[in-house]
Amino acid sequence: MEKQRSFSIKPTRLWLFSFTISFSLIFFIFFSIWVLNLPLYSRQETHFQFNRTTTAASVSLGLRSPFKIQSLTGLHRNYSATQIKNSILVSTHFSRVENESQVSNFSTFEGILEKESQPQSVAYDINSEFFLTFFGNHSTKSETVSSKGLEIDSTNSSIPIWNQQQKNVSITLSKKEEVSSDVLQVVNKKECDITKGKWVFDESYPLYTNASCPYIDEGFSCENNGRLDKNYMKWRWQPQDCDIPRFNATQMLELIRGKRLVFAGDSINRNQWESMLCLLMGAIKDPRKVYETRGRRITKEKGNYCFKFVDYQCTVEYYVTHFLVHEGKARIGSKRVQTLRIDTMDKGSSRWRGADILVFNTAHWWNHHKTKAGKNYYQERNQVHPRLDVSTAFEKALTTWASWIDRHVNPSKTQVFFRSSAPSHFSGGQWNTGGHCREASQPIPETYRGEYPEKNIIVEQIIGKMKTPVTFLNITGLSDYRIDGHPSIYGRKPGSSSRVQDCSHWCLPGVPDTWNEILYMHLESNRRKSLPN
Repeated sequence: MEKQRSFSIKPTRLWLFSFTISFSLIFFIFFSIWVLNLPLYSRQETHFQFNRTTTAASVSLGLRSPFKIQSLTGLHRNYSATQIKNSILVSTHFSRVENESQVSNFSTFEGILEKESQPQSVAYDINSEFFLTFFGNHSTKSETVSSKGLEIDSTNSSIPIWNQQQKNVSITLSKKEEVSSDVLQVVNKKECDITKGKWVFDESYPLYTNASCPYIDEGFSCENNGRLDKNYMKWRWQPQDCDIPRFNATQMLELIRGKRLVFAGDSINRNQWESMLCLLMGAIKDPRKVYETRGRRITKEKGNYCFKFVDYQCTVEYYVTHFLVHEGKARIGSKRVQTLRIDTMDKGSSRWRGADILVFNTAHWWNHHKTKAGKNYYQERNQVHPRLDVSTAFEKALTTWASWIDRHVNPSKTQVFFRSSAPSHFSGGQWNTGGHCREASQPIPETYRGEYPEKNIIVEQIIGKMKTPVTFLNITGLSDYRIDGHPSIYGRKPGSSSRVQDCSHWCLPGVPDTWNEILYMHLESNRRKSLPN
């Protein structure tokens, strides 16, 4: 019979084993108590990470104290209009308590994240607490995860986070099934500032050519006048916080169907008006159904034109007015001299009345010798001022224009725009003293910052006092980069004996096309605002 083995534990080993187990339990109990008693705000740090297949955009919120949001890293977005469709809109709202008795608002912004075909994830890491919820194809079923005030509901599209006293941080996810590619998306609740951005070389431009548009007059037809480089046609303005929708000729014609679109101003406005005609022709299948109502051919000599688009029963018109107010004559002593009646509207203003869209400008002629000198030139009633500062005269003239708009324009029918001054780029003198811009073939670098014109400030101040809504189309800064966009020596046919260069007007296709894209953006935006909710 096999002898049984004895089993025994030595006292030393038993004591060591018991000590180890006891110490571990005590350590775990004290550690748990320490963690549970730790102040919430000292361990509250929330990270939000939006993972995408090819790129990652993140919002990081560091909460260092109970009443203060320490840092905010926003979403850097660079998206095209066509990428907006089927997107997730992310809105983040912050408010904070500066002290116990005063509340101030933090900033608000909206970002766009394109929805990928693969599932997207949102990860929440709060110290020892981890919450992970994945958003794929959303169903109608509510999916909610809740813990200690953190609630995630993919159906209700609302995520309130740590609603503590008067401080709240929330992210709202709203699913956009159908968003038009033409809608302007913005980064913050304020309207997108299109004046801040850069020119981007884009091979998909221009939107028309000299061959496809018969309405470019000689002074703006740089390619037909011998300009060989084509890069000046291919620059697209890219605001830093949004996209300007690409001009859609068909949609623009629908916006003005049965209406009158009127440009009234100097030859720079004629520049923009010709650009608009060329852009719209891109949607016309039969050019014979577009014609000038009096059979006029576009030249510098004639100042008034009305083009009818038969299929859309609309007109696109231009009326020349250098100053918006009346150019006339007055008697000074025994002589009759030319004056500018800054208290009386241009005699052609009756033609603008009844238009559905009015686009005004004036600035270019206020830089000429007579207006700048202001000697025996500006007239009010029967008085001719012996001398008047040009800025004062400009303000009086714009006040006259504003009064006319408030008196004769019905804002429920007519949309009014005022385009800012377009810069000139003469080097080595002015237009009549050898000034030139012939060397320019690229936009000025983005570090350039031109001086903001006083005339723009005056216009904005006057518009702000009007009872009729007027949209200020501020194209000055973005155009100031485009020293390469002027006709220069290509404002006339080759072989011309004139040595005068044109560094004020613009080649077509070219910079005025961007002005019209901005105008189109505003018209489309206004149309959407007028739609019933």
